[in-house]
Amino acid sequence: MTTISIKKLACVALLLVLPGCHRGGLDRTSGFAYVTNGKSNTVSIIDVGEFRVVKTLQVGRNPSGIAINPIRKEIYAVNTESNNVSFIDAGRNEVVATVGVHRAPYFIDVSSDGHRGYVANSGSANLSVLDLDKRSVIANIGVGASPGIARVSRDGTTVVVSNRADNTVSVVDARKLAVRATLPVCEHPEVIAIMPDGGKAFVACTGSAQVVAIDLKNDRVRALLDVGKTPSNLALKPDGGELFVSNFDASSISVIETNANEVGATYLIGANPVRAVVSADNSLLFVSNFGADSISIFSINDGKLVASVPVGRRPDALALTPGEDFLLAADTQSGDVAVVRLVRLPRGNKISLAEAVIKGQNPSKPQALFTMIPVGMQPNAMAVRAAE
Repeated sequence: MTTISIKKLACVALLLVLPGCHRGGLDRTSGFAYVTNGKSNTVSIIDVGEFRVVKTLQVGRNPSGIAINPIRKEIYAVNTESNNVSFIDAGRNEVVATVGVHRAPYFIDVSSDGHRGYVANSGSANLSVLDLDKRSVIANIGVGASPGIARVSRDGTTVVVSNRADNTVSVVDARKLAVRATLPVCEHPEVIAIMPDGGKAFVACTGSAQVVAIDLKNDRVRALLDVGKTPSNLALKPDGGELFVSNFDASSISVIETNANEVGATYLIGANPVRAVVSADNSLLFVSNFGADSISIFSINDGKLVASVPVGRRPDALALTPGEDFLLAADTQSGDVAVVRLVRLPRGNKISLAEAVIKGQNPSKPQALFTMIPVGMQPNAMAVRAAE
Protein backbone atom coordinates (compact mmCIF):
# COMPACT_ATOMS: atom_id res chain seq x y z
CA MET A 1 0.00 0.00 0.00
CA THR A 2 1.11 3.53 -0.63
CA THR A 3 2.62 5.42 2.32
CA ILE A 4 2.22 9.11 3.19
CA SER A 5 3.90 12.10 5.09
CA ILE A 6 4.46 15.96 5.35
CA LYS A 7 7.00 18.80 5.89
CA LYS A 8 6.84 20.79 9.09
CA LEU A 9 6.59 24.58 8.90
CA ALA A 10 5.40 26.94 11.61
CA CYS A 11 2.58 29.43 11.06
CA VAL A 12 4.76 32.11 12.66
CA ALA A 13 7.14 31.92 9.70
CA LEU A 14 4.26 32.35 7.29
CA LEU A 15 3.07 35.54 8.99
CA LEU A 16 5.69 37.40 6.99
CA VAL A 17 4.17 36.45 3.66
CA LEU A 18 0.57 35.38 4.29
CA PRO A 19 -1.78 37.93 5.82
CA GLY A 20 -4.37 36.62 8.25
CA CYS A 21 -2.37 33.70 9.60
CA HIS A 22 -3.18 34.69 13.16
CA ARG A 23 -6.19 33.21 14.95
CA GLY A 24 -9.41 34.82 13.83
CA GLY A 25 -7.76 36.46 10.81
CA LEU A 26 -9.69 34.36 8.32
CA ASP A 27 -13.38 33.60 7.94
CA ARG A 28 -13.32 29.80 8.15
CA THR A 29 -15.91 27.09 8.18
CA SER A 30 -15.66 25.08 11.38
CA GLY A 31 -15.20 21.34 11.47
CA PHE A 32 -12.73 18.59 12.23
CA ALA A 33 -10.31 16.49 10.18
CA TYR A 34 -9.56 12.95 11.31
CA VAL A 35 -6.16 11.63 10.21
CA THR A 36 -4.93 8.04 10.59
CA ASN A 37 -1.23 7.76 11.49
CA GLY A 38 -0.14 4.32 10.34
CA LYS A 39 3.15 4.03 12.22
CA SER A 40 1.93 5.76 15.38
CA ASN A 41 -1.24 3.65 15.78
CA THR A 42 -3.21 6.84 16.36
CA VAL A 43 -5.84 9.15 14.89
CA SER A 44 -5.12 12.88 15.03
CA ILE A 45 -8.14 15.19 15.30
CA ILE A 46 -7.57 18.61 13.74
CA ASP A 47 -9.78 21.63 14.33
CA VAL A 48 -10.03 23.10 10.82
CA GLY A 49 -11.14 26.45 12.18
CA GLU A 50 -7.97 26.85 14.25
CA PHE A 51 -5.73 24.47 12.25
CA ARG A 52 -4.36 22.68 15.28
CA VAL A 53 -4.51 19.16 16.67
CA VAL A 54 -7.05 19.12 19.50
CA LYS A 55 -6.73 15.44 20.41
CA THR A 56 -4.80 12.30 19.52
CA LEU A 57 -6.56 8.96 19.97
CA GLN A 58 -4.89 5.59 20.40
CA VAL A 59 -6.49 3.04 18.06
CA GLY A 60 -5.37 -0.34 16.70
CA ARG A 61 -2.15 -1.27 14.93
CA ASN A 62 -1.45 0.40 11.58
CA PRO A 63 -4.67 2.37 10.99
CA SER A 64 -4.98 2.77 7.23
CA GLY A 65 -8.53 3.85 6.37
CA ILE A 66 -11.14 6.17 7.85
CA ALA A 67 -14.76 7.07 7.13
CA ILE A 68 -17.45 9.32 8.55
CA ASN A 69 -21.01 8.30 9.33
CA PRO A 70 -23.23 10.68 7.31
CA ILE A 71 -26.13 10.72 9.77
CA ARG A 72 -24.61 10.62 13.24
CA LYS A 73 -21.49 11.69 15.08
CA GLU A 74 -19.32 8.62 14.49
CA ILE A 75 -16.01 8.01 12.74
CA TYR A 76 -14.55 4.62 11.82
CA ALA A 77 -10.82 3.83 11.64
CA VAL A 78 -9.67 0.56 10.09
CA ASN A 79 -6.64 -1.03 11.76
CA THR A 80 -4.81 -3.26 9.29
CA GLU A 81 -2.45 -5.14 11.61
CA SER A 82 -4.89 -5.67 14.49
CA ASN A 83 -7.73 -6.74 12.17
CA ASN A 84 -10.38 -4.49 13.64
CA VAL A 85 -12.30 -1.23 13.35
CA SER A 86 -12.23 1.54 15.96
CA PHE A 87 -15.51 3.40 16.52
CA ILE A 88 -14.92 7.06 17.43
CA ASP A 89 -17.60 9.21 19.04
CA ALA A 90 -17.18 12.53 17.20
CA GLY A 91 -19.05 14.45 19.88
CA ARG A 92 -16.67 13.43 22.66
CA ASN A 93 -13.73 12.58 20.36
CA GLU A 94 -13.22 9.25 22.09
CA VAL A 95 -12.92 5.62 21.00
CA VAL A 96 -16.13 4.00 22.21
CA ALA A 97 -15.91 0.53 20.64
CA THR A 98 -13.58 -1.80 18.76
CA VAL A 99 -15.08 -4.39 16.43
CA GLY A 100 -13.02 -7.29 15.08
CA VAL A 101 -13.13 -8.20 11.41
CA HIS A 102 -10.93 -10.63 9.45
CA ARG A 103 -7.31 -10.42 8.31
CA ALA A 104 -5.63 -7.34 6.84
CA PRO A 105 -8.45 -4.84 6.26
CA TYR A 106 -7.44 -1.50 4.73
CA PHE A 107 -10.56 0.56 4.09
CA ILE A 108 -14.17 0.98 5.14
CA ASP A 109 -17.13 2.39 3.20
CA VAL A 110 -20.35 3.50 4.90
CA SER A 111 -23.85 3.39 3.43
CA SER A 112 -25.60 6.73 2.86
CA ASP A 113 -28.22 5.90 5.53
CA GLY A 114 -25.44 5.41 8.09
CA HIS A 115 -26.51 1.91 9.15
CA ARG A 116 -23.97 -0.33 7.41
CA GLY A 117 -20.20 -0.44 7.03
CA TYR A 118 -18.31 -2.59 4.52
CA VAL A 119 -14.73 -3.77 5.01
CA ALA A 120 -12.78 -5.88 2.51
CA ASN A 121 -10.36 -8.21 4.31
CA SER A 122 -7.40 -8.66 1.98
CA GLY A 123 -5.88 -11.51 3.99
CA SER A 124 -9.09 -13.51 4.31
CA ALA A 125 -10.75 -13.26 0.89
CA ASN A 126 -13.98 -11.98 2.38
CA LEU A 127 -16.12 -8.92 3.02
CA SER A 128 -17.20 -8.02 6.56
CA VAL A 129 -20.59 -6.30 6.84
CA LEU A 130 -20.96 -4.18 9.97
CA ASP A 131 -24.19 -3.16 11.68
CA LEU A 132 -23.09 0.32 12.78
CA ASP A 133 -26.08 0.76 15.09
CA LYS A 134 -25.31 -2.39 17.07
CA ARG A 135 -21.54 -2.11 16.55
CA SER A 136 -21.21 -5.69 15.39
CA VAL A 137 -20.42 -7.82 12.33
CA ILE A 138 -23.56 -9.30 10.83
CA ALA A 139 -22.00 -11.17 7.90
CA ASN A 140 -18.71 -12.28 6.38
CA ILE A 141 -19.17 -12.84 2.66
CA GLY A 142 -16.63 -14.80 0.64
CA VAL A 143 -15.30 -12.90 -2.39
CA GLY A 144 -12.19 -13.20 -4.57
CA ALA A 145 -8.51 -13.38 -3.63
CA SER A 146 -6.91 -10.43 -1.80
CA PRO A 147 -9.87 -8.06 -1.89
CA GLY A 148 -8.53 -4.51 -1.53
CA ILE A 149 -11.49 -2.16 -1.53
CA ALA A 150 -15.27 -2.37 -1.11
CA ARG A 151 -17.60 0.44 -2.19
CA VAL A 152 -21.34 0.68 -1.61
CA SER A 153 -23.74 2.37 -4.03
CA ARG A 154 -25.57 5.50 -2.91
CA ASP A 155 -28.90 3.66 -2.73
CA GLY A 156 -27.30 1.01 -0.51
CA THR A 157 -28.30 -1.97 -2.65
CA THR A 158 -24.96 -2.95 -4.20
CA VAL A 159 -21.41 -3.37 -2.94
CA VAL A 160 -18.51 -3.65 -5.39
CA VAL A 161 -15.32 -5.40 -4.26
CA SER A 162 -12.00 -5.41 -6.15
CA ASN A 163 -10.07 -8.68 -5.87
CA ARG A 164 -6.44 -7.91 -6.62
CA ALA A 165 -4.94 -11.38 -6.66
CA ASP A 166 -7.36 -13.10 -9.06
CA ASN A 167 -8.19 -10.11 -11.31
CA THR A 168 -11.90 -10.14 -10.60
CA VAL A 169 -14.61 -7.90 -9.23
CA SER A 170 -17.30 -9.24 -6.90
CA VAL A 171 -20.75 -7.62 -7.07
CA VAL A 172 -22.59 -8.12 -3.78
CA ASP A 173 -26.33 -7.82 -3.13
CA ALA A 174 -26.35 -5.73 0.06
CA ARG A 175 -29.89 -6.78 0.97
CA LYS A 176 -29.41 -10.51 0.55
CA LEU A 177 -25.80 -10.34 1.82
CA ALA A 178 -24.65 -12.57 -1.03
CA VAL A 179 -22.43 -12.33 -4.10
CA ARG A 180 -24.62 -11.98 -7.19
CA ALA A 181 -21.79 -11.90 -9.78
CA THR A 182 -18.03 -12.42 -10.10
CA LEU A 183 -16.58 -10.65 -13.14
CA PRO A 184 -13.13 -11.22 -14.69
CA VAL A 185 -11.64 -7.81 -15.38
CA CYS A 186 -8.12 -6.42 -15.85
CA GLU A 187 -4.87 -7.00 -13.97
CA HIS A 188 -4.80 -6.11 -10.25
CA PRO A 189 -8.10 -4.24 -9.85
CA GLU A 190 -8.05 -1.86 -6.90
CA VAL A 191 -9.71 1.57 -6.67
CA ILE A 192 -13.47 1.79 -7.30
CA ALA A 193 -15.85 4.62 -8.18
CA ILE A 194 -19.62 4.12 -8.37
CA MET A 195 -21.83 6.51 -10.32
CA PRO A 196 -24.33 8.58 -8.28
CA ASP A 197 -27.31 6.69 -9.72
CA GLY A 198 -25.74 3.34 -8.87
CA GLY A 199 -26.01 2.05 -12.42
CA LYS A 200 -22.32 1.79 -13.22
CA ALA A 201 -18.97 1.26 -11.51
CA PHE A 202 -15.45 2.00 -12.70
CA VAL A 203 -12.50 0.02 -11.36
CA ALA A 204 -8.83 0.93 -11.89
CA CYS A 205 -6.38 -1.89 -12.59
CA THR A 206 -2.84 -0.98 -11.53
CA GLY A 207 -1.22 -3.96 -13.25
CA SER A 208 -2.53 -3.36 -16.76
CA ALA A 209 -2.90 0.45 -17.00
CA GLN A 210 -6.64 0.12 -17.56
CA VAL A 211 -9.99 1.10 -16.09
CA VAL A 212 -12.96 -1.24 -16.45
CA ALA A 213 -16.55 0.03 -16.74
CA ILE A 214 -19.13 -2.30 -15.19
CA ASP A 215 -22.89 -2.15 -15.75
CA LEU A 216 -24.38 -2.79 -12.31
CA LYS A 217 -27.91 -3.17 -13.66
CA ASN A 218 -26.94 -6.26 -15.60
CA ASP A 219 -23.64 -7.13 -13.89
CA ARG A 220 -21.66 -7.04 -17.12
CA VAL A 221 -18.35 -5.53 -18.19
CA ARG A 222 -19.13 -2.75 -20.67
CA ALA A 223 -15.70 -1.39 -21.56
CA LEU A 224 -12.00 -1.78 -20.88
CA LEU A 225 -10.28 1.59 -21.16
CA ASP A 226 -6.55 2.17 -21.61
CA VAL A 227 -5.15 4.89 -19.34
CA GLY A 228 -1.65 5.66 -18.02
CA LYS A 229 0.70 3.34 -16.18
CA THR A 230 -0.34 2.34 -12.65
CA PRO A 231 -3.72 4.07 -12.24
CA SER A 232 -3.83 4.63 -8.48
CA ASN A 233 -6.89 6.80 -7.87
CA LEU A 234 -10.31 7.61 -9.30
CA ALA A 235 -11.93 11.00 -8.61
CA LEU A 236 -15.51 11.41 -9.80
CA LYS A 237 -17.03 14.83 -10.43
CA PRO A 238 -20.00 15.47 -8.14
CA ASP A 239 -22.26 15.62 -11.21
CA GLY A 240 -20.92 12.23 -12.36
CA GLY A 241 -20.06 13.41 -15.86
CA GLU A 242 -16.32 12.82 -15.77
CA LEU A 243 -13.92 10.56 -13.91
CA PHE A 244 -10.28 11.53 -13.32
CA VAL A 245 -7.64 8.81 -13.18
CA SER A 246 -4.32 9.46 -11.42
CA ASN A 247 -1.66 7.53 -13.33
CA PHE A 248 1.10 7.12 -10.75
CA ASP A 249 3.93 5.89 -12.97
CA ALA A 250 2.98 8.05 -15.96
CA SER A 251 2.83 11.33 -14.00
CA SER A 252 -0.45 12.11 -15.73
CA ILE A 253 -4.21 12.16 -15.33
CA SER A 254 -6.68 10.59 -17.75
CA VAL A 255 -10.20 11.95 -18.14
CA ILE A 256 -12.97 9.39 -18.67
CA GLU A 257 -16.31 10.48 -20.10
CA THR A 258 -18.56 8.34 -17.95
CA ASN A 259 -21.65 8.28 -20.16
CA ALA A 260 -19.72 7.24 -23.25
CA ASN A 261 -17.21 4.98 -21.45
CA GLU A 262 -14.37 6.68 -23.30
CA VAL A 263 -11.05 8.28 -22.40
CA GLY A 264 -11.41 11.89 -23.49
CA ALA A 265 -7.90 13.22 -22.85
CA THR A 266 -4.71 12.68 -20.87
CA TYR A 267 -2.66 15.49 -19.28
CA LEU A 268 0.74 15.62 -17.62
CA ILE A 269 0.15 16.70 -14.03
CA GLY A 270 3.17 16.10 -11.75
CA ALA A 271 5.50 13.37 -10.55
CA ASN A 272 3.65 10.29 -9.25
CA PRO A 273 0.09 11.58 -8.81
CA VAL A 274 -1.52 9.42 -6.14
CA ARG A 275 -4.80 10.99 -4.91
CA ALA A 276 -7.27 13.55 -6.23
CA VAL A 277 -10.42 15.37 -5.20
CA VAL A 278 -12.88 17.55 -7.17
CA SER A 279 -14.39 20.82 -5.95
CA ALA A 280 -18.13 20.87 -5.25
CA ASP A 281 -18.80 23.15 -8.23
CA ASN A 282 -17.15 20.59 -10.61
CA SER A 283 -14.58 23.17 -11.75
CA LEU A 284 -11.27 22.21 -10.12
CA LEU A 285 -9.31 19.00 -9.64
CA PHE A 286 -6.73 18.87 -6.84
CA VAL A 287 -4.00 16.22 -7.21
CA SER A 288 -1.33 15.17 -4.71
CA ASN A 289 2.00 14.49 -6.45
CA PHE A 290 3.72 11.91 -4.26
CA GLY A 291 7.03 12.18 -6.12
CA ALA A 292 7.10 15.97 -6.41
CA ASP A 293 6.05 17.02 -2.89
CA SER A 294 3.38 19.25 -4.38
CA ILE A 295 -0.33 19.73 -5.04
CA SER A 296 -1.47 20.40 -8.60
CA ILE A 297 -4.58 22.49 -9.24
CA PHE A 298 -6.18 21.62 -12.57
CA SER A 299 -8.99 23.55 -14.27
CA ILE A 300 -11.47 20.96 -15.52
CA ASN A 301 -13.33 23.15 -18.03
CA ASP A 302 -10.15 24.64 -19.46
CA GLY A 303 -8.20 21.40 -19.44
CA LYS A 304 -5.06 22.93 -18.03
CA LEU A 305 -2.86 23.06 -14.97
CA VAL A 306 -3.36 26.44 -13.28
CA ALA A 307 -1.17 26.14 -10.18
CA SER A 308 1.32 23.92 -8.37
CA VAL A 309 1.75 24.37 -4.62
CA PRO A 310 4.74 22.88 -2.74
CA VAL A 311 3.76 20.99 0.42
CA GLY A 312 5.46 18.41 2.65
CA ARG A 313 7.28 15.22 1.75
CA ARG A 314 5.34 12.51 -0.05
CA PRO A 315 1.79 13.99 -0.01
CA ASP A 316 -1.00 11.46 -0.40
CA ALA A 317 -4.52 11.74 1.10
CA LEU A 318 -6.47 14.92 0.33
CA ALA A 319 -9.57 16.56 1.77
CA LEU A 320 -11.32 19.91 1.33
CA THR A 321 -12.54 21.83 4.37
CA PRO A 322 -16.34 22.23 4.63
CA GLY A 323 -16.34 25.69 3.04
CA GLU A 324 -13.68 24.69 0.46
CA ASP A 325 -11.51 27.64 1.46
CA PHE A 326 -8.66 25.24 2.24
CA LEU A 327 -7.28 21.94 0.98
CA LEU A 328 -5.64 19.50 3.40
CA ALA A 329 -2.88 17.14 2.30
CA ALA A 330 -1.46 14.35 4.45
CA ASP A 331 2.31 14.12 3.93
CA THR A 332 3.35 10.55 4.62
CA GLN A 333 7.08 11.01 5.04
CA SER A 334 7.21 14.24 7.03
CA GLY A 335 4.39 13.34 9.40
CA ASP A 336 2.20 16.38 9.02
CA VAL A 337 -0.79 17.84 7.23
CA ALA A 338 -0.28 20.71 4.79
CA VAL A 339 -2.98 23.37 4.63
CA VAL A 340 -3.29 25.00 1.20
CA ARG A 341 -5.29 28.21 1.07
CA LEU A 342 -7.52 28.49 -1.98
CA VAL A 343 -8.95 31.54 -3.74
CA ARG A 344 -11.90 32.78 -1.73
CA LEU A 345 -14.88 34.08 -3.70
CA PRO A 346 -16.89 37.05 -2.44
CA ARG A 347 -20.31 36.07 -1.12
CA GLY A 348 -22.84 35.78 -3.94
CA ASN A 349 -20.21 35.56 -6.68
CA LYS A 350 -21.53 33.53 -9.63
CA ILE A 351 -18.25 32.53 -11.25
CA SER A 352 -16.67 29.15 -10.56
CA LEU A 353 -13.71 28.58 -8.32
CA ALA A 354 -11.64 27.68 -11.39
CA GLU A 355 -12.54 30.95 -13.13
CA ALA A 356 -11.50 32.83 -10.03
CA VAL A 357 -8.13 31.09 -9.98
CA ILE A 358 -7.49 31.75 -13.66
CA LYS A 359 -8.64 35.38 -13.58
CA GLY A 360 -6.86 36.18 -10.35
CA GLN A 361 -10.07 36.93 -8.52
CA ASN A 362 -9.37 38.29 -5.02
CA PRO A 363 -5.57 38.33 -5.55
CA SER A 364 -4.94 39.18 -1.88
CA LYS A 365 -5.72 35.55 -1.08
CA PRO A 366 -4.21 33.39 -3.81
CA GLN A 367 -3.75 29.65 -3.55
CA ALA A 368 -0.67 29.09 -1.39
CA LEU A 369 0.69 26.98 1.43
CA PHE A 370 -0.92 28.40 4.58
CA THR A 371 0.55 26.29 7.37
CA MET A 372 1.72 22.81 8.34
CA ILE A 373 0.23 20.79 11.20
CA PRO A 374 2.42 18.09 12.80
CA VAL A 375 0.51 14.84 13.35
CA GLY A 376 1.78 11.27 13.84
CA MET A 377 4.11 9.05 11.86
CA GLN A 378 3.02 8.13 8.33
CA PRO A 379 -0.39 9.81 8.07
CA ASN A 380 -2.17 7.88 5.36
CA ALA A 381 -5.92 8.60 5.30
CA MET A 382 -8.11 11.55 6.15
CA ALA A 383 -11.77 12.51 6.45
CA VAL A 384 -13.36 15.87 7.27
CA ARG A 385 -16.57 16.39 9.21
CA ALA A 386 -18.38 19.74 9.36
CA ALA A 387 -19.25 21.05 12.82
CA GLU A 388 -22.93 21.03 13.76
